[in-house]
Amino acid sequence: MPLALDHPPAPAAVLSHDGRPARDSWSLTRDVIHLNHGSYGAVPTATIEHHLSLLTLMNSGPGAWFSTAPIRVGEARERIAAFLATPAELTAVVPNASAGVTVVLQSLALEPGAEIVLTDHIYGAVRMAAERAVRRVGGTIATVPIDLDASDDDVVGAIADATTDRTALVIVDQIASATARVFPVAAIAARLDRLGVPLLVDAAHAPALYERPADGIDADYWVGNLHKWACAPSGTAALVVSPRVADTDALFPLIDSWGAPDPFPRRFDTQGTVDLTAILAAPHALRTIEDLFGWDTMRAYVSALSSHAEAAVVSALEEATGLAAHVEVPVHAPALRLVELPPGLVRTPDDAHVLHRALARLGFQTATTSWRGRGFLRLSAHLYNTADDYARFVESGVPALAALHAARSADPDAAFVGVAARVVPDASPLTA
Repeated sequence: MPLALDHPPAPAAVLSHDGRPARDSWSLTRDVIHLNHGSYGAVPTATIEHHLSLLTLMNSGPGAWFSTAPIRVGEARERIAAFLATPAELTAVVPNASAGVTVVLQSLALEPGAEIVLTDHIYGAVRMAAERAVRRVGGTIATVPIDLDASDDDVVGAIADATTDRTALVIVDQIASATARVFPVAAIAARLDRLGVPLLVDAAHAPALYERPADGIDADYWVGNLHKWACAPSGTAALVVSPRVADTDALFPLIDSWGAPDPFPRRFDTQGTVDLTAILAAPHALRTIEDLFGWDTMRAYVSALSSHAEAAVVSALEEATGLAAHVEVPVHAPALRLVELPPGLVRTPDDAHVLHRALARLGFQTATTSWRGRGFLRLSAHLYNTADDYARFVESGVPALAALHAARSADPDAAFVGVAARVVPDASPLTA
């Protein structure tokens, strides 16, 4: 039988410092309940307007703009580093976490037969990049299985035990995308340092969720997105490296340009005629959230709201199906919670996409994932969310999940896309 979850109280909705509801600071459409900030983020309206002004300035005088762009990007990079509490001289700007991973992989002088160690929580695009890197040298990928409820000591031990004299790199999530599992990256870094094995931390979700997201993590490489929880425009992330890596002068941006002769990280400030206005607008987003709400307020609120949301959705889903939905994890990720879907509802990544579209037809933007053949609903919370958002999901989203499970159980061999279309008809193709 499912275990009853304690129901943390719903936190009061956040108001900006001028007394307005937080939702008013975003231009998110009101006919959709946005419960998936973790995938794509959302930019405050004031930052969107600032970003547009930069685009206008760029296009009003391209010659003047591009000739001075590296200086502006360097200034933005220093502000980003200050927000992350990382040394500016060790912090480069990259388009996103996946791009940062690719930069690192391209910098490695891989020996024939080299091996890269990953866990089975790794982001799909990162796995593909690592596979491509080792394929060039006839190498291999070693995948370490990590249970959701594994202790930190077990995680560190399993990853260390997977390394060999052929291991060129270990890549570990700080917060895994598919499972929202928090990894003990500081302890992993310390153990691998003793073994002489380089570590890349994929910290796509860490910036803004933690006040000092890279603090205490002595990894060779750390890369985090600013377009997620920090609410910067898409195309903004930071790659932070250790002093020993910076001294090797091996890291170069994905695009070779006139900044190539510059030292790291300044060479990343020049990317030819690429539109870098998103990076220039990132400090505005960081300042906007601080001025309107305060980052400490944001972190406290999303943690409380995500705990409330998890308990509400888990209890409702367990009551509707009679099946366990609670996921036991050692440490909860701030602002992210995992709810297990009924067995057999989501079996593959394609099934997860089908379910995502079905819930979108009901007016909910959610994250649905598949891991080890199990399906999950990954709940997100940000300042613009309120307890009412999750109450509405309990009211209409949870019954839809129960109905989809019942229909799929009754006809397990039927294509899920057809089952979903029958149970949750497509009222408007625009919602999918």
